[in-house]
Amino acid sequence: MDLNEQLSKIKRGAVEIISEEELTAKLKLNRPLRVKLGVDPTSPDIHLGHTVVIEKLKTFQDLGHKVVFIIGDFTARIGDPSGRNEARPVLDENEILENAKTYQEQVFKILDKEKTEVMFNSHWLYSLGLDGLLELAKHSTVAQMLARADFNQRYKSGNDITILEFLYPLLTGYDSVSVNSDIELGGTDQKFNLLMARQIQKDYGQVPQVVVTMPLLEGTDGVQKMSKSYENYIGISEIPSEIFGKIMSISDELMYKYFELLTQENLSDVKKEHPKQMKEKLAKIIVTKFYSSEIAQNCEEEFNKVFASKELPSEIEEFITSKKEIKISELLVDAGLSVSKKESERLIKQGGVKINEEKIQADKIIKIAGELLIQVGKRKFKKIKTE
Repeated sequence: MDLNEQLSKIKRGAVEIISEEELTAKLKLNRPLRVKLGVDPTSPDIHLGHTVVIEKLKTFQDLGHKVVFIIGDFTARIGDPSGRNEARPVLDENEILENAKTYQEQVFKILDKEKTEVMFNSHWLYSLGLDGLLELAKHSTVAQMLARADFNQRYKSGNDITILEFLYPLLTGYDSVSVNSDIELGGTDQKFNLLMARQIQKDYGQVPQVVVTMPLLEGTDGVQKMSKSYENYIGISEIPSEIFGKIMSISDELMYKYFELLTQENLSDVKKEHPKQMKEKLAKIIVTKFYSSEIAQNCEEEFNKVFASKELPSEIEEFITSKKEIKISELLVDAGLSVSKKESERLIKQGGVKINEEKIQADKIIKIAGELLIQVGKRKFKKIKTE
């Protein structure tokens, strides 16, 4: 592939490249470049928002470059201060290692495992020692740290900033030195950390890495960035029908952004077709990537059966309860159809709950005799039975 084609694929969806001239020069070296992505295993699951940079990493991998996937098992103990108004809670070692295990299982649904170098930054950060840490600390100033937007905001509002948090960008910068990174990827919220790594590499006698930042993907609400805390996420390990249904729920405008950041489809061709057809295609591409084309086809047929033909799903999960009488809001939580009693009450009030295909008007105590069919929203169904 010629240089212009490579640049076009790399630049697709990227917010900023620092710098494009340096990237071009590195590509002209005609050798596999070391392309780094560092991820702190602070939670067990990966959602589509996380995969934006992983998809870009896969682009480099497909272009013949060497992918270096760093699991920040050491830096996860500090917690990335990016975008935070307070220090992150400290995770214990077992939790970090357990999360790291699931990250590896999930990331290789996108990356080629045989062509990926997986490294844990504890390998070199533990051996850095006190002398090495003191040397590293020389390469930044308090003024430089306080110029960082999130630190500056916390400082002005009187919120504490620990010295430990100041060390975070220095340590992740040292990761780039340790793996001799040519290019590093990250979200736009990581720009300070990525630029710090360039500075540290230069100070340690290396050629600074090129920085490629990617946008933060909005969740299903189309407003907030995708996050579990906003309940707008699409987890890559969710059941296929849930992934398919959530993608079908996003706006047309957001769909085009998903196509750009999560697929390699030609955007001009996508925009020529009817949005509904393209949304179905997007949902099938995503489900196929994490499961299979057969499962994706089944999801499409099932979705059309439920939404277009207004039929019930072919298979509905059962929930068995020992309670003979229960308030509806509590039953929704017990059956996993709602995350809290408060959310249940809101769903009922909004007319989003049906029992035996009849809309519930108010939260009340019901008797469970035989079998009940509960529907929440358009996609969630459960058969309720007693023991």
